Amino acid sequence: MTATARHHASTSQSTVSRIWRAFGLQPHRSETFKLSTGPYFVDKVHDVVGLCLDPPERALVFCVDEKSQIQALDRSQPVLPMMPRVPQRITHEYVRAGTTTLFAALEAATGKVIGSPHRRHRADELKKFLVKLDREIPANLDVHLVLDNYATHKTPAIKTWLLTHPRFHLHLTPTGSSWLNLVERWFAELTNKQIRRGVHKTVHAMEKDIRSWITARNTDPRPYVWTKTADEILQRLASYLNRIPDSED
Repeated sequence: MTATARHHASTSQSTVSRIWRAFGLQPHRSETFKLSTGPYFVDKVHDVVGLCLDPPERALVFCVDEKSQIQALDRSQPVLPMMPRVPQRITHEYVRAGTTTLFAALEAATGKVIGSPHRRHRADELKKFLVKLDREIPANLDVHLVLDNYATHKTPAIKTWLLTHPRFHLHLTPTGSSWLNLVERWFAELTNKQIRRGVHKTVHAMEKDIRSWITARNTDPRPYVWTKTADEILQRLASYLNRIPDSED
């Protein structure tokens, strides 16, 4: 609150602070959001959440996506290592060495990940990744893939491949609803714990480190667990909409 606002309210700074703390208000913070305008939003929320909470028998559910434009960055000066009471320090200046795209499939039940980096981001690379999944997932199980509406996922080549591999079933998330895809949480973990802290002189070196990180994490995987049902999620979204003027439009 500014000095002018406090003057008009005839309230001291300490009183304002106590009020904020009492009601859990944090006016200095702001978060972004996006509500899907897709015509089948409700149906898709029920489909994706229900699939993760109660997967079909003799089937595995994987959350799939691509993390594109991962940059291999070499720092312009040596990294200063962590010391007692001093964090690791990395210069903000860097040299770009190239980019890669990581295709990843997170097994919803276990948290294990099948990943494959590729230098390009096309339907051809997605098809290669699907072939990898088909090879590594036991042949006696159906495979349910949760993924978004990116154009690469719906090309004729991919549709043809899926027709010839009927054990694969696609479940598309609503437009603008990446939060429904659990692999996005895994990508955030990869970024914070590996990519952002990395120093790589080549794309090959970065891809090697990403593979090693995936292998190490898969030795002790932890799944991301849904804490709310689809109905609870939709009810909470409805309560937010009721607080937005003209939300019925």
